[in-house]
Amino acid sequence: MPSPDWTCPAADGPVAAIIDLPGSKSLTNRFLVLAARAGGVSRLRLPLRSRDTLLMAQALRGLGVGIEDVDGDDWLVTPGDFGGPAEIDCGLAGTVMRFVPPLAALARGPVRFDGDPHARTRPMGPALEALRHLGVDLDDDGRGALPFTVGGTGAVRGGDVTLDASASSQFISALLLSAPHYDQGVTIHHEGQPVPSQPHIDMTVEALRDAGADVDDTEADTWRVEPGPLNPLDVQIEPDLSNAAPFLAAALVTGGKVRISSWPQHTTQAGDEIRDILDEMGADVSLGRDGLTVSAVDGFSGVDVDLHDASELTPVVAALAALAQGPSLIRGVAHIRGHETDRLAALARELNALGATVTETADGLHIVPRPLSATTFHTYGDHRMVMAGAVIGLAVPGVVIEDVGTVAKTLPTFTELWFGMLGRPLAQGRIA
Repeated sequence: MPSPDWTCPAADGPVAAIIDLPGSKSLTNRFLVLAARAGGVSRLRLPLRSRDTLLMAQALRGLGVGIEDVDGDDWLVTPGDFGGPAEIDCGLAGTVMRFVPPLAALARGPVRFDGDPHARTRPMGPALEALRHLGVDLDDDGRGALPFTVGGTGAVRGGDVTLDASASSQFISALLLSAPHYDQGVTIHHEGQPVPSQPHIDMTVEALRDAGADVDDTEADTWRVEPGPLNPLDVQIEPDLSNAAPFLAAALVTGGKVRISSWPQHTTQAGDEIRDILDEMGADVSLGRDGLTVSAVDGFSGVDVDLHDASELTPVVAALAALAQGPSLIRGVAHIRGHETDRLAALARELNALGATVTETADGLHIVPRPLSATTFHTYGDHRMVMAGAVIGLAVPGVVIEDVGTVAKTLPTFTELWFGMLGRPLAQGRIA
């Protein structure tokens, strides 16, 4: 059910804030999947608790995995017995609908997957066909999408598989995460257009190696995982760098300064690319022991940027582009038409309604800033659209974000953090 609308707070001066962000959704869900069949109890320190990660935890509990809160902030994960049957609610979480089916194939009984209405339109076909090729029994009535049932038999043959992952890097990550448990391991060959969001595959490979898996990714577009047991994990989850983008953007929009604490010195998160983007737009960007600091200089320019490997940043970068001094071109993100919504169409529609001139291209957006005026900013059930609208609202008083609660997919505390950044209590915000 849609949440209330939210009148965005406009900035009344330069922001000056230090932000502590919760953990990465991408890392939390990868470590949960790995811990589900590790050789002992794992501890995830400071995991993200959001709709997507809670759906993942519930999906794994449905397979018999124990996930227990400890010390207030951590999760202890006890590998499960993987009995069946089970019902999995994917919500709108791509990680759940793609990462859990390869794991569910190891269950002893049928596992049915379904999710939100829009989840049934998200691409799944290549992932399901790859599982069939590896020996998994699947029933999707030929749809190549949710809902479907995985006929778990307790074991999967594995082996070599070729697929086209140009619609989502998650197709590859999904197979990699369960590959150590398959009889022959898995060798994945990608064919087609370049895989989007390559850093997310790098993240998966690094997480597997953290758990002791033998992964060979030395050959382009090929990944080999040997069969073998996984070690239990004891890991601290990095802050979500994609969720940091709107807060860092606020420094440019308001002429202020924002620091994100605990920014990692080394990371596989694609959101780290925001540093280079903001630098190119004219910000002063510095990474030190105390975190990442972004300071405005004197206005900010448009940008010509390829976000193929960091497409999660597209909505916030587009919002900044609509407020910049000069046009922008965002390229390389045709695949985000298949995300929570068609993000290119949604951004073009909403930014044009505010007064910008935005044209959809084959693989991105061309954005020409114009004077903007307040209206309702529709979100289409997409958490990143909420963040984009909030960035616009800093500079355009009166912008109303529809269904602000959808941001809980990855950052349930977004509005509290936003008001805190502005130095205002939450009570000063209006939710209609």
